[in-house]
Amino acid sequence: MKKLLVFALVAMMALGMVASASAQTYKVGVSIYQFTDNFMTLYRNEIEAYFKTLETDDVKYEITMADGKNDMAEQTNQIQNFITQGMDVIILNLVQTSSADAVIDQVVAAGIPLVLINREPLAYDAEGKTLDEAYEGILNNAQVCYVGADARQSGTFQGEMVAELDNKGDINGDGKVSYIMIEGDPENIDAQYRTEFSVKALTDAGIEVECLDDQVGNWDQTKGQELCANALNIYGDKVEVVFCNNDAMALGAATAIQTAGRKVGEDIYLLGVDALEEAVQLVKDGEMTGTVLNDHVGQSHAAVDVAVKLLNGEEIDNYYWVDYVKVNKAYVDAM
Repeated sequence: MKKLLVFALVAMMALGMVASASAQTYKVGVSIYQFTDNFMTLYRNEIEAYFKTLETDDVKYEITMADGKNDMAEQTNQIQNFITQGMDVIILNLVQTSSADAVIDQVVAAGIPLVLINREPLAYDAEGKTLDEAYEGILNNAQVCYVGADARQSGTFQGEMVAELDNKGDINGDGKVSYIMIEGDPENIDAQYRTEFSVKALTDAGIEVECLDDQVGNWDQTKGQELCANALNIYGDKVEVVFCNNDAMALGAATAIQTAGRKVGEDIYLLGVDALEEAVQLVKDGEMTGTVLNDHVGQSHAAVDVAVKLLNGEEIDNYYWVDYVKVNKAYVDAM
């Protein structure tokens, strides 16, 4: 009897080994423009975690995560390595969106499905041609797509949160809103749209605006603090609103505002984008006017879901959009 039991256990173990060996393992290459970016750290960690939840006894995902180090040459090498390694699908957060056409061409030529995330390729190339005129790229390729949020919406929400204030952002009552703008990467379409549409939301509401300063902070917290401190030093009490293209720069600006002895909600307003945990806490504490939820969970899950569809040979759309959400005091109080 004991011999039969041992034999049965051995047989079960052998069957388990056979089943394990027969599991399909997909190789997924993920390149992020820069690991030190606060938002993309949350995003990439969620990609890995969500892939893990989708694994079964029959399907596994082997994730190779690469840091583009904000260097397009470095990221191009990573893409070439992914191709050489025979990745089954590539998820890509571009360093330079203007390089999208060249990258897409390489990956498509290798027959590998491609999911572009977070940084939408530029709407126009250097010659002014629209995206679909410049190359087949996303719009005419069954195995290429973009997953992200419409940055125009995030900028609009920033401006609307100011327009919704009792004084509409006009603290000194001179009939106009005087602001400073701290931009992300000027090549990035998200930075361009957030810069444009935050102000457009005010003018669309019939509010007169005055730009006191517009500087590039490249998404960096230290740079955001430096630029805001300089502007406050130059323009002083004239600064009524500080728009930042992301929360990292807004966190830096918050420090500069406190150091200058200014008080958010009383003599200045501060807006960011991403809804990082630290920024949401500042909104709750009244030290930021508002931020905009850039849903890293929704976007990363959408990116993984479409990657899995591609791996399964299913049809996909070329664009997947995830809405932003206004995060102001009323929002955080209701959390």
